[in-house]
Amino acid sequence: MRLPTQPALAAGLAFALFACSPAPDTETATTEVAGTAAQAAEATRFTVMVGGTAIGALEVTPSGNSYSLDYEYRNNGRGPTLAEEITLDGAGMPLNWTIEGATTFGNPVDESFEYADSEARWTDTTGSDQAIPAEPAFYVPQNASPYWLAIAARALMDSEDMSLPAIPGGTLRLAEMETLDVSNGTDTRTVTSYALSGTSLDPTYFLMDGRAFFGVISPRFSVLAEGFEGEDERLRQRATDYGAQRYEDMQSRYAHNYGAPVRIRNVRVFASVNATLGEPVSVVVVDDTIAAIEPLDAEPVDNEVIIDGNGGTLVPGLFEMHGHVGEDDAILNIAAGVTTIRDMGNDNEVLGALIERIRDGEIAGPRIFRSGFIEGRSQYNSNNGIIVESEAEAVAAVETYAEAGDFIQIKIYNSINPDWVPAMIETAHANGLRVSGHVPAFTNADAMIAAGYDELTHINQLMLGWVLEDGEDTRTLLRLTALRRLPALDLQSEPVQSTLDAMAERGVAIDPTLAIHEALLLSRNGQVSPGTVDYIDHMPVGVQRAARSAWADIATPEDDANYAGAFDQVQETIRMMHERGIFMVPGTDLGGAFAYHRELELYQSAGMSPAEILAWASHGMADYLGVADRLGSIAPGMRADFFLVPGNPVEDLADIKTISLVSSDGTFYYPTEIYPEFGIEPFTELPGVAVPN
Repeated sequence: MRLPTQPALAAGLAFALFACSPAPDTETATTEVAGTAAQAAEATRFTVMVGGTAIGALEVTPSGNSYSLDYEYRNNGRGPTLAEEITLDGAGMPLNWTIEGATTFGNPVDESFEYADSEARWTDTTGSDQAIPAEPAFYVPQNASPYWLAIAARALMDSEDMSLPAIPGGTLRLAEMETLDVSNGTDTRTVTSYALSGTSLDPTYFLMDGRAFFGVISPRFSVLAEGFEGEDERLRQRATDYGAQRYEDMQSRYAHNYGAPVRIRNVRVFASVNATLGEPVSVVVVDDTIAAIEPLDAEPVDNEVIIDGNGGTLVPGLFEMHGHVGEDDAILNIAAGVTTIRDMGNDNEVLGALIERIRDGEIAGPRIFRSGFIEGRSQYNSNNGIIVESEAEAVAAVETYAEAGDFIQIKIYNSINPDWVPAMIETAHANGLRVSGHVPAFTNADAMIAAGYDELTHINQLMLGWVLEDGEDTRTLLRLTALRRLPALDLQSEPVQSTLDAMAERGVAIDPTLAIHEALLLSRNGQVSPGTVDYIDHMPVGVQRAARSAWADIATPEDDANYAGAFDQVQETIRMMHERGIFMVPGTDLGGAFAYHRELELYQSAGMSPAEILAWASHGMADYLGVADRLGSIAPGMRADFFLVPGNPVEDLADIKTISLVSSDGTFYYPTEIYPEFGIEPFTELPGVAVPN
């Protein structure tokens, strides 16, 4: 799962929980809004596509100033189902809006908005509220189909400066990108692409044919008017280009390459090799390398850039071991001190291009280690990586990744036939690739451990084998909802102990992704999710709403108790694993960044100290990936990957959430400069920097 992006697309652009990538769908209709010119004819059906595969649709029925919408898609066995009724006033502003259905992970949606007698009233998953806007304001729905973008766009086009105050907060802003000709072979249209921003972390890119809605585009998915699906790849590339330009611009303004040695004075260095904190020193960086660690009283060289560390702590760059990286993740992870990410499944071409842009210094981002994602074709399959339909194709996919030369492992996913796994593992190991993955449907972790997995992905994938009945299908939401059964599980029982013993004996690691399980099991409507408490007030309103919403359908007090009890069982299992010496790797499946800080915090419940956690998340992961000779520690000759916090995270791990400086390969970034680009209120002051004339 990932941090929420567009607030009102939460149902449509749902998080990538457990390595799934969501996608929106949209449609439009012919209508005429009173008081405005007649709009161009709109499609009444749109196709939702992920990586070129159709996964759903939205149907729109207009009636005067009103719309009825039905919206549904399924990707990786899940997706939203929504029904909307919308009524606009003569100026095209919402008067009434109702949305019913369920989000991607099953949380019921019963959202409503009404504007009457100068007062706005609304109810969403966070609760009910009201306001009397001082000027016209646009209600941004929390869980809606992408058609809301068309309604907002027309209102913004009619505004004085293409901006409007937003309800419940923020300001909506519309920016025109370019005009494009699109064709379905017989019909050619000229459409305009726009960026909508102001209430979420990132802009949403979408297309209008005059005042008629045409689609939504992103690097990973598209939603296009029916019949124009053939334009999917080209238009997704345009969204990639828009994002690239945005992040290239950020890089030009916020990446500091000083062209001179940099001395960071008065810092305490966290020694990740032995998990200790040293006395105040100065750290000198030349180009991309740590050149020296000198006594505090050492005299600077004349041409050095001097950064005042002000007695803070310098920590080696962290390793996010379960990412699905996009451009927004890339720079936000840098700002969070995450300088290395292991990508666990992606659109291979999109990720390859992203890696090149990061390597070339065009955009900010961590170095990325790639996993070769392999999925079986089924009605529930994910649409990442390579999708196969036979054992021969599965083995060939492994060989493809091995021949590419830039993949460190394969990742096996839910719809793979378990009978194919031994051959896949044999081929991977013969080619020097590790094997990680989910537990495919209709088998269990014990079988995958025996087959030769090097690493299991997600703690739920392990624990489901202790509570599922024969024949239950984990390609569906069951792999999440069945966690409600965990409170009844005796963790000292023979099946549990046998599995853990096998992992310890065979040296099988696990990527638990604790933070995403906490979000799934402990998020409740109207309450701040525990993993977001320390930073949520700094976030845009859309992210704040998402943080106060449940993921699952918590329908009864019994559900509430069972989901909460499930997380207790998860934490206890992690503790037992730690005591057994089972190797764990910290990753989020939530986009990293702030979620990664929470991931690390949660391991304190397993008995790990802050110092142990920091050492494990830096040097430990560098060693696991075979790069500890150049990454994961702060010492002369190592790559200049580290971050500075004003406090002492060895005493209080939460101090890693307030970062004032990050060095990634000797390029310096200051999060306080970056965060406003995402609508985030900074957490620290800029450090003092003296640049020689």
